[in-house]
Amino acid sequence: MPEIRRPSRPSPYPLWFFLPAAIVYGVLFLLPTVTSLWYSLTRWDLTTAEFIGLDNFRQFFSEPFLVQGLVNTLIYAVTTSGLKTICGLLLAVLLTSNIVARGLLRTMIFFPVLVSTIGIGITFTVLMHPTRGVINVALGAIGIAGPGWLTNPALALFSVALVDLWKGVGLATLIFIAGLSAISPDYYEAARIDGATRAQQFRRITLPLVRPATITVVTLSLIGGLRSFDLIWAMTRGGPGFSSDVIASVIYKQYQAGFYGLSTAGNVILFALIAAIILPLSLIFNRREVES
Repeated sequence: MPEIRRPSRPSPYPLWFFLPAAIVYGVLFLLPTVTSLWYSLTRWDLTTAEFIGLDNFRQFFSEPFLVQGLVNTLIYAVTTSGLKTICGLLLAVLLTSNIVARGLLRTMIFFPVLVSTIGIGITFTVLMHPTRGVINVALGAIGIAGPGWLTNPALALFSVALVDLWKGVGLATLIFIAGLSAISPDYYEAARIDGATRAQQFRRITLPLVRPATITVVTLSLIGGLRSFDLIWAMTRGGPGFSSDVIASVIYKQYQAGFYGLSTAGNVILFALIAAIILPLSLIFNRREVES
């Protein structure tokens, strides 16, 4: 009678290859995340920590300027993400067409991505000066009174968003160019034979087939907008007043003032906000991509 061979147990050897990555992930992400969550429930300094429960979160949502920072974060993220997506797609369509100096224009549009954010912030702070800035001086030369780009509370946040667009649209354009280059020219040739106009080709062919690139740009832009700090701090310090404060700048100010527990609670809120927006959005995008 032939011997029945029992299936051997899988060897744990391949799992050891995951160990270095798991250690790095645990030390650099899981441990700081759990530690931040604990300290957000305490009143702490560099030597002691007193557990106070959810008091830091209650205080965060009871202070008007802290709530305004949360609202400004959402406005800033949606504004910059929408502008980068629209402008990046339009520029990509232009830069994949047969135009003169196409390579030079691609380089010029992508160049701001490589420049220091702090340097860009300082430069545009000078350019947007209400009386001596080049922008308002140029507007005054043609008879237009330039606004206080960074001194008007109603304009400060959107002025920074425009600078963020100028710096970040190059990366969005590059992603869209990659997406457009992957579309077969046969689709457009067939559409032209059927008499489709350029607008119809853009709506019926380009937009659906460039969807993966659009998802990437929207996701990256939203995450960047929600986490934005350096450009806003370099240009406005969250002012005038609290009109351009975002969660990241509020957190930094609370650390400066010595409210470590409150600022840590702000970090947890920022983490939860990013997760609450990006995770469902990714699931929706991926589901629609599978269905299509």
